[in-house]
Amino acid sequence: MSKTRKRTGRPVDEEKRVAIVNAAARAFFDHGYAASSIEAIAAEAGVSKVTIYNQFGGKRELFTAAVVAECGKMRRSFDVPEFVEGTLRERLTEIGEAMTAFLSRPEMIQFDRRISAETEREPGIGKAFLAAGPYRMKMAFAEFLEAMHDAGEVAIDDIPLATEQFVSMCKGMGDLERRFGAEPTRAEDRRRIDGAVEVFCRAYAVDRNCR
Repeated sequence: MSKTRKRTGRPVDEEKRVAIVNAAARAFFDHGYAASSIEAIAAEAGVSKVTIYNQFGGKRELFTAAVVAECGKMRRSFDVPEFVEGTLRERLTEIGEAMTAFLSRPEMIQFDRRISAETEREPGIGKAFLAAGPYRMKMAFAEFLEAMHDAGEVAIDDIPLATEQFVSMCKGMGDLERRFGAEPTRAEDRRRIDGAVEVFCRAYAVDRNCR
């Protein structure tokens, strides 16, 4: 008599949850919160409405789960580069370039617009987005600056503030321009990044030329 082999891998409930979150993300970010229904998401995910309510509790909780999941995907596309060699100026330039490229991605711009619109209705959505995405990215860059501070390359009293200063200088008006449909040129992005690195080095580098 043959024994039935047990299924390996993730539990069925986890597979269903992933399918639901993926279907919800597509619906919410393509059509908006109000235009998306639990029924349509359930059909797309191949589950029942009852399963969604059991897993998440309701539409708002499902939207939050979709936001957190999408932030996780995007965060994996933006990592603070790690260098064995290179000047502080070169490393800062690489980080500025990576950040600008990340923020310029069409899906990131669309995501940002959608989150802004939904936060108008539910502030908790914006808080979930900030915690899952921007705040974690800020922490990663702050850890980089902390390491540079410990190595004696920079002298920074307030690392969280310095982190925000560098990010803000790299973004400049480009972030707003992309959000409202005016695409900055590569030359403008390059000028902002180079300027941000120059100001940052003059303000915080122990060797002001970052050499």
